[in-house]
Amino acid sequence: MDQECNSLQAGQCNTLSLPSDVFCPRLHTHTRSLSLSLSLSLSLSLSLSLSVKVNNMASNNVHHDEENGTDTENSHNDRQKCKVLDIRSEFCHHDPDVARINNGSFGCCPSSVIEAQQRYQLRFLEQPDDFYFNHLKPSILRSRQAIKTLIKADHVDEISIVDNATTAAAIVLQHVKWSFFDSKFNPGDTAVMLHYAYGAVKKSVEAYVTRAGGHVIEVNMPFPVASNDEIIAAFRNALELGKSNNRKVRLAVIDHITSMPTVVIPVKELVKMCREQGVDRIFVDAAHAIGSIEVDVKEIGADFYTSNLHKWLFCPPSIAFLHCRNPEVSNLHHPVVSHEYGNGLAIESSWIGTRDYSAQLVVPEALDFVNRFEGGLDGIRKWNHQKVVEMAEMLVKTWGTNLGSPPEMCSSMAMVGLPPSLGIASHSDALKLRSHLRDCFKVEVPIYYRQPKDGEVNPVTGYARISHQIYNTIDDYNRFRDAISNLVNCRFTCKLLHN
Repeated sequence: MDQECNSLQAGQCNTLSLPSDVFCPRLHTHTRSLSLSLSLSLSLSLSLSLSVKVNNMASNNVHHDEENGTDTENSHNDRQKCKVLDIRSEFCHHDPDVARINNGSFGCCPSSVIEAQQRYQLRFLEQPDDFYFNHLKPSILRSRQAIKTLIKADHVDEISIVDNATTAAAIVLQHVKWSFFDSKFNPGDTAVMLHYAYGAVKKSVEAYVTRAGGHVIEVNMPFPVASNDEIIAAFRNALELGKSNNRKVRLAVIDHITSMPTVVIPVKELVKMCREQGVDRIFVDAAHAIGSIEVDVKEIGADFYTSNLHKWLFCPPSIAFLHCRNPEVSNLHHPVVSHEYGNGLAIESSWIGTRDYSAQLVVPEALDFVNRFEGGLDGIRKWNHQKVVEMAEMLVKTWGTNLGSPPEMCSSMAMVGLPPSLGIASHSDALKLRSHLRDCFKVEVPIYYRQPKDGEVNPVTGYARISHQIYNTIDDYNRFRDAISNLVNCRFTCKLLHN
């Protein structure tokens, strides 16, 4: 064991002397066909409980035992196998050797949706002029209508399709910048945003608001967080600070689900608070929301709301929507100016020059995939939430740590405390440990560094953000559990990765 631990600590992931079962799973190379075999059906029980609505042959050719009112065991097994194959075949392009518990970063796209995207790409390449003049805008409108229904908006004109939530943020913040330049807002007026806002959005606030003369106040949220009340109190304090010295709060940027650390924010309560406090513009960055939690834009009541569809709604990268509560008065413009400038944001966004628009056209096909599951999107959301909480609780129980938030503040992602003995002492340590897990254990999971408070004894400074999507199996989380446990047993610390 000492020799094995020494090899592990030295980071010799490719050394054949390592016991691959324990320390370096990357040395196991399974063929794709083996990974798809029915021998994995037990580990796929997670997916089975979703009750995939498979084809009629699978669902109708069932022998029913009239005497006891139950399906025969053979027929039941056949249906289970069919469900296994259905899910596995849709994600057979995933690397079968990787425990991919990071759906939150880049999402996933089933094969059936990829095929639909490729058909659009080929149609454009076959006859681009016909596609541009006769098919592109109607197809984008079809996606906008599907999104409008999904988020319970009043009118399709409220929906614009853009590349991603970062683009949507740039659109809104550009609008705020012009309000400063046009003297609608005064120099020194404030924008309030969460300290845990997404890094790219923070940069956009700096680029558009700060440079235009605005003052930015970050809401210092606690982590780990115990309740919504903590977030609401911190946000209220920030709004009061923003109004001090006769300033006005012109903009509030509120995450629906923060990225790192991930926490579901009580967005309806914060939007209501902003309305009561007279905040001019309220922008909800909900990059992780659609497909992960329920979204009702009318109930939320923000001026602007954006979410990616390539993270949790099975669309290919990249596609997001921006909902504008009052598009006729918002005067928003796409930052890339092209021929449609001045025709409203939705139309401007539908043509920003020659490019691949196919990801924006397959929303109906992605929803067709979703509706193959019992309960549709709501069923998938509930399933992923239930399973990510189960896996998170299993991990913290094994390691003797804690969750980053209560289960009700988790979406399809959860923050899981890592053992303090790993010695995660900086953001650099967290990134290096993540790379170590990827390279040596074939586990893909983001790691968050939490700076300890003064006086804390043996604090948990590292948290893993685990995701659950329908392709995940319990084996993915067991591999992560065993990798961390093995590192702890070998007295591994992040100091060993510094060189």
